[in-house]
Amino acid sequence: MTRTIGIDADAPLESLVEQIYKNRFGKQVLARRSEVWRALCEGWFDRYVPRDGKVLEVAAGYCEFINNVAAAERTAVDLNPETRNHAAPGVQVFEIAAERLNEVVPASHFDAAFMSNFLEHCRTREQVLAVFNAVRGALKPGGRVMILGPNFRACAADYYDYFDHHLALTEKSVAEALELSGFEVEVELARTLPFSFRSKLPSAPWLVRLYLKNPWAWRFLGKQFFLVARRPA
Repeated sequence: MTRTIGIDADAPLESLVEQIYKNRFGKQVLARRSEVWRALCEGWFDRYVPRDGKVLEVAAGYCEFINNVAAAERTAVDLNPETRNHAAPGVQVFEIAAERLNEVVPASHFDAAFMSNFLEHCRTREQVLAVFNAVRGALKPGGRVMILGPNFRACAADYYDYFDHHLALTEKSVAEALELSGFEVEVELARTLPFSFRSKLPSAPWLVRLYLKNPWAWRFLGKQFFLVARRPA
């Protein structure tokens, strides 16, 4: 059921993040998302995170990644106060803007960082650079950041169906921003996952695992880019 959201004309849209996501995702969708993310971590993202390492999720949302990734220490940051209610036991959560994460996490501490479907919500390109600079400061030298997000080139027709999308980004523009922020890009894929959980494509965990094992299908069905960049040692 759609919820009515009230806001003052001068209030930032970010103050509505909790209401927007409650309106967008019902309980059934959240349960399905968690199962899919478990399959994604086991079949894909875990390879970039040391099992005895420390991992940070930026704009963690409902904690689907950070709850399922295999790591010794797991930390999440997000503006949404609802995030801590979805964190698994052992996951540390900080309610703070991504570009200010260095105020709450140690410098040069994490082996890996991750963000998914977040950068398109940033207001400006300067904010994207501020987020990348904060993440670089939180990573150990040699640590890596993984970034998943909708590729405007591949999904322009649907990109602005989400009210809180601001920036149109591609794998090329994000790679350039990473390099400007002092990262070395190691992986740059234009097409990986479908655009969103609203997709008509089936999302049973076994189908997700099958999809991950057949990258040739990504070229036809994938609408999200994926990048991995390293903080130089």
